[in-house]
Amino acid sequence: MNSKGISMDAHYGKVMQARDQIKDGGSRLYFAYSGVLDRQAFEIWAEEHSYQFFKLPEGQVAEAKGVDLIFDFPSRWWGGRVAGLTEKTGSSVFGRLFEIPAKEWPIIQHKEGVVTGMSVEKILTVTVDGKEFEATVFVTSPSRQSLDGPVSDRYLEALVRGAKASGLPQTYVDSLPTKAK
Repeated sequence: MNSKGISMDAHYGKVMQARDQIKDGGSRLYFAYSGVLDRQAFEIWAEEHSYQFFKLPEGQVAEAKGVDLIFDFPSRWWGGRVAGLTEKTGSSVFGRLFEIPAKEWPIIQHKEGVVTGMSVEKILTVTVDGKEFEATVFVTSPSRQSLDGPVSDRYLEALVRGAKASGLPQTYVDSLPTKAK
């Protein structure tokens, strides 16, 4: 139970143990393009999982070229499919590039679903203000990919809300509902 009497999920102990084992004082670059951009939803998730001590940094608007959103993960929690990435020439996805302290990386892995096998890490080149960076992105685990069932309306609303709040280009924000079809 956390301080509010909410039961923590089974992964909290594993995440905290992984944090304790990290001695690296460095950081990792993380490209977030999905529901993580909805700060309110992220803060609620962090509180529910007793990670209220972790705050997502401000980050910078970034673009990943040669990829597009694909709604390929059926989520029971969201009640429909949510977004991953797929390679697509001529397309791009906007998000935010965050610098995450190495010690906090297991929290990001938990949020993104690595702990439960929903996603896998992938290295991607992203551009911020004309400069390229290698960053870790999370994509749907190949064993969990499916295009069956509807896209989650609730997730799409959070995706659009997060994209707007993150200052992503308006043309990109406007394109999100179309990408979900």
